[in-house]
Amino acid sequence: MPHSLDTDQLRTFVAIADTGSFTRAGLEVNKTQSAVSMQMKRLDEMVGKTLFVRDGRSSKLTADGETLLEFARRIVRISDEAISTFREPEKSGLVRIGTPNDYADSFLPKVFAAFARTHPRIQIEVKCEDSSALIAGTTSGELDLAVVSCAPNVVHGEVIRREKLIWVTSARHCAHEETVVPLALSNVGCAWRQMAMEALETVGRAYRPAYVSSSSSAISAAVLSGLAIAAIPEMVFGRGMRILGPEEGFLDMGSFDIGLVWAPGKSNDAVRALAEHIIENVGDINRPLMAAE
Repeated sequence: MPHSLDTDQLRTFVAIADTGSFTRAGLEVNKTQSAVSMQMKRLDEMVGKTLFVRDGRSSKLTADGETLLEFARRIVRISDEAISTFREPEKSGLVRIGTPNDYADSFLPKVFAAFARTHPRIQIEVKCEDSSALIAGTTSGELDLAVVSCAPNVVHGEVIRREKLIWVTSARHCAHEETVVPLALSNVGCAWRQMAMEALETVGRAYRPAYVSSSSSAISAAVLSGLAIAAIPEMVFGRGMRILGPEEGFLDMGSFDIGLVWAPGKSNDAVRALAEHIIENVGDINRPLMAAE
C-alpha cells in the first residue's frame, strides 16, 4: 500500500519554495526553524528524494523538488477548499479593494494568495491608485476596503502597520552628491513624497523632481540607474541600493503608517473576512514583511 503525503508537511514545503528560506517559511506557517527542518527531513524520507539544496543563504528546489511542488500546491489548495466549504460555506461574493501600486508590487499579492486558499468562493477585485484617491473611493462607495499610506499622526481608517521611511541611492552612482539633488517621487498626495520634500526643506537642501511615478518598481529602477535618489519604505529596500544617512546630509525621516479604510455601511461577511486577514498578516509590526534569514 502506498504511503500518504502529510498535508501539513506539504504546506511547509510550499512555503519554503515560495520564500526561498526555512526561516521565512517558518514565519509563514507559524513554526520554528527546527520544526521546519524536521518536517522537510521526514518529507525527504517519505518520497525518497532530496527536495532542497543550499544556494548561498537561500534554499533552492532540486529537480525532484520542482516535480513535487506542482502536486503539493494542488493538494494544499484542495485541502483548504474542502475545509473552507464546511467551516465557512456562507462566505462568498465580491470584495472591491484599493491599494497603492507600491503595495500591489510588494507584499499584498502574497496576502491575497493566502486568503484565496482559505476563502476560494470570495472574489477580490483590486484597484491601484494613490492613497488620497483610494480614500475618496471608499467614501463614495466605489471600494469596499482600501490599504493606504498615512503620514505620521495622520490616521485614515485603522492603522495596521508602522513602517520606517529611508533615503536610498544607487550603490554604483552618486546622484546624492549633486548640488541640486534629483528625486524620484511618487505622485502628489503620497505620504512618502511629502515626507521626503519636507525633510530636505528642513535642512535647506536644494532638490528637483527628476522622476515621478506611482509604481515602486519604477522608482526603484530610477534609483538603480543613477537617475535619482528616493525615499522608500524599508521593506522594499533592494539589492543594488545604498542607504543614505545623516553623515551625507540626509536626516532620519521617521516612520509612516499603513491604514485599512472601510467604506461606510458596506461591510458584509466577505469584506470582514478579507479585512481580518489583512490585519492579521500585515498588522504584525514586530515582524518584517520581508524578513531576512
